[in-house]
Amino acid sequence: MCANVFGVLKSLFGKPFDGGKRTMDHGSQQQQQTQQMPGPFQGFAGPQGPCPGQHPTLVRLDELQREVAMLGQQVCSFSGLQSDREYKRLERELTRLLLEIDQVETEGRMELQQARKRAAGEVEGLLRYLEGNATHPSRLAIEELSREAQSLLLAGVVAPFRQGQAQDASETGEELVEAVQDVAMRLAQVKTGGSVPLRKARYRALTRVCAVQEVLEGRVRMHTLALPLSDETHEAVQRINQVMVQVSGARCQLVALLMGLSGRDSCAHLARVLTELLVELDALDVSSNTAVRNYRKQVVEEINGLLKHIDLEGEGDDTFRYDLAQNDSIREIEAIRGRVSVLRGEVLRQGVAGQGAELQSLLTHLDEVDTGRNPCIREARRRAVLEIQAVITYLDLQEALGRRNPGADEPPPHAAVWRVLASLSDLQAQVLGFDGKRADKSYMVLEELLTKQLLALDAVDPQGDQGTKTARKQAVKYAQNILSYLDMKTDEWEY
Repeated sequence: MCANVFGVLKSLFGKPFDGGKRTMDHGSQQQQQTQQMPGPFQGFAGPQGPCPGQHPTLVRLDELQREVAMLGQQVCSFSGLQSDREYKRLERELTRLLLEIDQVETEGRMELQQARKRAAGEVEGLLRYLEGNATHPSRLAIEELSREAQSLLLAGVVAPFRQGQAQDASETGEELVEAVQDVAMRLAQVKTGGSVPLRKARYRALTRVCAVQEVLEGRVRMHTLALPLSDETHEAVQRINQVMVQVSGARCQLVALLMGLSGRDSCAHLARVLTELLVELDALDVSSNTAVRNYRKQVVEEINGLLKHIDLEGEGDDTFRYDLAQNDSIREIEAIRGRVSVLRGEVLRQGVAGQGAELQSLLTHLDEVDTGRNPCIREARRRAVLEIQAVITYLDLQEALGRRNPGADEPPPHAAVWRVLASLSDLQAQVLGFDGKRADKSYMVLEELLTKQLLALDAVDPQGDQGTKTARKQAVKYAQNILSYLDMKTDEWEY
C-alpha cells in the first residue's frame, strides 16, 4: 500500500534539513513536477473528467474521486499523530467520502459495481496509510524523544525563566547542551523506511532540537565573555546592558516556542521585539569607544543568531526540505561510498593491497565534508568512515598473515590466536561482500560463525604470556568490530 501511495508523490527537491542553520549550500533547488502515475491511486494524478454521454454513476464516482485526489496529497504529506486536529479532519473527510461512494447506485451492473469498488478501495487504502504512519513505532519514537527534549528544556530553561531565576550558570548550561545533543543523535538514528510522513516528522523534530542546541550553546558562550561592561565605561553601556537582559529573556522564549512550550507567544511577535532591539542598538552612538563598539557588535550578533531560528515555527511542513538526497554534503559522501564499493570489489576479487593509499585519502576526504551540524549527515559520514575502515583492517590483517613466520618456540596459545585471526579474515571477506538482510540465512550463518570465533578466543589460555594476552585482546576487538559492521550493514538506516 505504501508503495502505491508513494507512486503518486511528486519529485522531491529543494532545501534539505540543515539543523536550523541557513548558511549551508544545498545544491540546486528545483520545483516539483507533477507526474501522471498508474496504480490504484490514479485519482492523485488528476482525473480527466467525465466523457460525453458517460453513465451518471461514473460521473458521480468521478466527482468523488476528484475529492479523493485532493485529500490524497494531504494524507501523503501528513506527518502528525492520531491526536492531532489535522488527523481527525482527514479521517473524517475520508470516512465521509467512503460513505458517499457506498451510496452510489450501481443498478446491479457488474462494471459499475467494479468501478465503485475501486473507488472505495482507494479511500480505504488512504485511511490505512494515514493510520499506519500516525501509529508507526518510528513515529511514536520520534514523539517520545521530542517529549524528552521538552522535559529537559522545561526544567532547565523555561521554568526557571518564568520564575525569574538566573539562567546563565555555565555548568548547568553545558550539561543541558550535552543532554539535548544526545536527544538529537537518537532522533537521527530513528529509522523511517523511506516513508515520507516519517521522514518529515523526524526532520521537523531534529530541526527544532538542533536549533535549540545552538541557542543553548550561544547562551553558554555569552556567559564566558567578560560581559556586561560597567555602566561607567560609556553612557550607552547602560542601555546595551538592558538590551542584553532582554536578549537573555528572548533566548528562553525562543526555546519555549521552538519546543512547543509556549501557549501565548508567537515567533512573529518575538521577531518584532528582536528587530526593534536591533534598531535601538543601531541608533546608539558608540563610535568614540572601541570596547563599547565591540560590546554592541557582540550583542547584535547574539540577536541575529536568534532571529535566524524564528522561521522554524512552520519548518517541516514544506515537503521539500526533509529530503537530504539533494544535499551537497550527502552527495559528496555518496560519491565517496561509490568509490569505496569499487575498491572493496577489487580487494575481494583480486586480493591485492594496492588500494590502501587511496582508501586513506578517502578517509581524509570524508573528514573534510561539512556536516553543517546536521546529525543525519554526521551519521551518514560516520557510516562511510566505518565502511572504509573495514576494508583497511581487512587488508592489514591479510598483510600480517602473509608476513607471519612463526618460530619453533612460539607458544601454543599464541599460535591458537593466529589461527582464529586467519578464520576471522576469511569471515570478514564474506561480511564485506554480504548484501542481504538480517532475515537471510546467510546473515544468521555469518553471525553464528563470528560468535564461535569469539568463543574460541575466550577458550585460549595465555598461560601468563603477555604477548598472547595482548594478541587475544586485539583479536576479540577485531571480531567484535566485524560483528558491529555486519549489524550496521543490515540495520536499514537511511538519512
